[in-house]
Amino acid sequence: MTIDADKIAHKLLDIHSDKIASMFGQEYVENGKVLRKKLGPIIFSNQENKEKLENFIHPLIKEEIEKESIIFEGQGKPYFIDIPLFYEKMNYPIKKSLVIYTPKELQIKRLMERDKISEEEAKLKISNQMDIEKKKELADLVIDNSTNLKNLQKEVERVIGEII
Repeated sequence: MTIDADKIAHKLLDIHSDKIASMFGQEYVENGKVLRKKLGPIIFSNQENKEKLENFIHPLIKEEIEKESIIFEGQGKPYFIDIPLFYEKMNYPIKKSLVIYTPKELQIKRLMERDKISEEEAKLKISNQMDIEKKKELADLVIDNSTNLKNLQKEVERVIGEII
């Protein structure tokens, strides 16, 4: 089971689309949905906007993660929490961390392909996160995702073995 902070953030942005419109402008919201691809550039390229959004949305994300965690724990089910900015915020009482590692250049290439964005946009997004090499150093567990799917499967199985 996984709790995905990005999915929670997307849901919360839409729930609070009126607040986002008042903070950044109506042009970033359409039919009750935040236009994330349009909002992204003014967030990733402007520290003040980034902090304004984070100060609003991060406490709501944390609250939702805690609610979902309580449900899984109540059911006695193991779970992962996927928090892209875990190390940047260090705002969670989580004892063990796992990093899915991909070297920066490959990270940029994959982000460009996934989001259909330019190299410049991909680098801007990644620059708002802690360097992947530093995250790798801080992690309790690391899965190497720098080659192919077969290797990734072996890495996942290795880490599952370590956890169990």
